[in-house]
Amino acid sequence: MQIPSSPTHADPRSHAAHLLGRPFTLGGLTLRNRIAMAAVTRRFSPDGVPGENVAAYYARRAEGGAGLIVTEGTYIGRDAAAAYDRVPHFHGARALAGWARVAERVHAAGGRIMPQLWHTGVVRTDAVPPLGVPAEGPSGIGLDGRPHGRTMTLDDIDAVVEAFAEAAAAAERIGFDGVELHGAHGYLIDAFLWHGTNTRTDSYGGGHASRARFAAEIVAAVRAAVSPGFPVLFRLSQWKTDHYDARVAEDPGELEQLLAPLAAAGVDAFHASTRRYWLPEFDGSDLNLAGWTKKLTGRPSITVGSVGLDQQFAGAPGRTQRPGVTGIDPLLDRLERDEFDVVAVARALVADPDWPAKALTGRLHEALPYDASLLDALV
Repeated sequence: MQIPSSPTHADPRSHAAHLLGRPFTLGGLTLRNRIAMAAVTRRFSPDGVPGENVAAYYARRAEGGAGLIVTEGTYIGRDAAAAYDRVPHFHGARALAGWARVAERVHAAGGRIMPQLWHTGVVRTDAVPPLGVPAEGPSGIGLDGRPHGRTMTLDDIDAVVEAFAEAAAAAERIGFDGVELHGAHGYLIDAFLWHGTNTRTDSYGGGHASRARFAAEIVAAVRAAVSPGFPVLFRLSQWKTDHYDARVAEDPGELEQLLAPLAAAGVDAFHASTRRYWLPEFDGSDLNLAGWTKKLTGRPSITVGSVGLDQQFAGAPGRTQRPGVTGIDPLLDRLERDEFDVVAVARALVADPDWPAKALTGRLHEALPYDASLLDALV
C-alpha cells in the first residue's frame, strides 16, 4: 500500500512553514515548531549509561530543527523492566548524569527533550540481565496468548507505579522538559489495556475502564511527582510488537473508555502510534488514531507513522529496509484540519537530522533516504 497523493499546493514551502513552523504549547512548555522526533530504540548505552555519543546524536537532531525530541525508550528502576541489553536506564547516578548531559546538549542546540519511560512487561525474556528475573505482566500471558512470566501482585503494581513516578521526578530534576510514558506496542502499560494480555478479575481487569486503571494510576503518580507545568505525554497504539492486527478498541466508544481516565489523571497530550498515518482508524470517518484521540479526550495529539517515507512501516520481518523519500502534502492537509497538533518523525529523522529544516523550507526532495543499517551505525 502506497501513501495517497494529494494536490500540490501552489507554494509548498510556505504551506509547510505555516503549518509545521507554528509554535505549540504543552503544559508550561512552548515548542518552536510542530515537528517531534519519535522514540527509536538504539543500543549504544553500555551498562545502561548514555555517553557523549548519545548526547551528540540527539543534539544533532535538535540542530536540524526538531522542535521536540522524545528519546529512545529508557528503563525505569525495576529489574523486570529491561528486555534488551545496552538500552539506557533512567535510574541510578551514572545513567542520570549521562542523561543530564544529553539534555544540556539538546538545549544548547535550541531543542526541547523528553525521556520515554519504559517497562517492557511480557516482552522480556529470561536471557536478559539480570538473569533469573522473570517477565511480569497483568496475567502471566505473553503477546501470543501463551503463558509467559508471572502475574503481578498488588504490591508489584504499587512498586511499578512508584518507579515511574520516581523516574519522572528525576527527569525534571536533571533538566528535561517533560516525560513520555510508553503505553503502546504491548509493553507493560499496554498489556494492562489490552484484553489479550489482561484477564484479571480484580479492579485492574474486566471492562475497558478497569483495564485503564493501572495506566491512570501511573499518570496520576507522575503528575503528582512533577510540577504542574511539566508536560506528561502518553504513547498509545492499537498494534503490538509482532502482532500488528491487535486492537485495544474496536470503536470510538471503547477508545474513549480507555483514554478518558488517563486524560482525567493528568495527561497533557497523547502520542498515537500507527504504522501509516494516512489510514482511518474506524469505519465512517477519515480520522486516524491521533485524530480520534484528540476528538474523544479534548487533549492535544501527536501523529506518527511512515512520515516522509514512500513505503509504510511493515514490521519485522517484513520491515522495509530502504524506503525512499516522499512529500508530506497529505499530512499537511490533515494538520490544517486540526486532526492532530504535532507530527512525530522516526526513521526519516534517523536518516537525516536536517529533515525538519528541509520540511520547513520545502526541500524534502533533498532529504537523505533511510537505511535500516543506520540504526547500527549512528552514534
